Amino acid sequence: MRIVVDVAPLSHRRTGVGNYVRGSLLGMVEAARGEHELVAFAPVTPHGKREVESALDGIDLDRRLPVVPAAHVLRTLWSRAGSPPVESAVGGFDVFHFSDWMYPPQRGGVRSTMIHDLVPIRFPEWVHPRTRRMHGAKYRHAARTCAVVIVNSRFTGDDVAETLGVPSERIHVAYPGVEAGFTPEGPLLDLGRPYALTVATLEPRKNLATLVEAHRRLGGELALAVAGAAGWGRQPVLDAPGIVRLGYTPPAQLPQLYRGAGVFVYPSLFEGFGMPVLEAMACGVPCVVSSHPSLDEACGDAAVRADPTDPAAIAAAIERALAERDELVPLGLAHARRFTWLENGRAHLSAWEAAR
Repeated sequence: MRIVVDVAPLSHRRTGVGNYVRGSLLGMVEAARGEHELVAFAPVTPHGKREVESALDGIDLDRRLPVVPAAHVLRTLWSRAGSPPVESAVGGFDVFHFSDWMYPPQRGGVRSTMIHDLVPIRFPEWVHPRTRRMHGAKYRHAARTCAVVIVNSRFTGDDVAETLGVPSERIHVAYPGVEAGFTPEGPLLDLGRPYALTVATLEPRKNLATLVEAHRRLGGELALAVAGAAGWGRQPVLDAPGIVRLGYTPPAQLPQLYRGAGVFVYPSLFEGFGMPVLEAMACGVPCVVSSHPSLDEACGDAAVRADPTDPAAIAAAIERALAERDELVPLGLAHARRFTWLENGRAHLSAWEAAR
């Protein structure tokens, strides 16, 4: 097969979605074993092209990255206009797999997309208005036109079937994996004192204000390190004793943050999957995770769960995870080993082959 994959999310600093896109491409290339032609495609700005090239470093695939001004606007207009077809930019193909960022038309081949979660339409108050407009239009379009809808968890798959009315036979789960650098061995961050770590963009859904209150209740010597760029909406107050704001942390530097932590805490109110949980477990860190069912698959039976709306429950869960480190770490390592980008790549290829 000749497979064209929209890599537009890689044109910005990588967070969860971008990490999934990169990991999926790694897995597809490995799973394809040279039998399929993979093409990374996106209209991008000059800066965006540099970001995409950096993210694709080390991945052996063709790259079609036309540089255009106002790339986001162009992608949006192209999607709405319904012309010209993708083939005019990349030639013929067997599969076109597009992201949340654009949904241009195609003349032939399998039409496929990725849905990470339905937050923009389930909880519109948790996302920026532009995200709500962009994703909402894409979801409606995908439900009508795509033969294949890839999701990152069974939870999200069920949500897509129920909320968008997509037939279950068109929905395929491709769980995220863990890149090779996320291991217990290697350098670790030393903040001069024990710390709990959270990794998240600072936005309402990530629920960091509740975590800050939980940390305040703990007192003592445990710092709270917050790794993540400012997002949108009301920002959590991080100028408090014992809180270390690390800002955006490039993916290559995350393993040392995880390894140095006494505990990883992820109090999100809703996720498609929750990739940082796997990353932390793979680095040998005990985890405290929201009890919302959207995080069940990321956690398995290897995390301490807590009501994300209750600071006292989160604080108690942190104390328990620290006390039960010797039991939780082996469980987390075993759970994380079940998730590989190779299996993710195989799931993508299998879905497309079945749809041809």
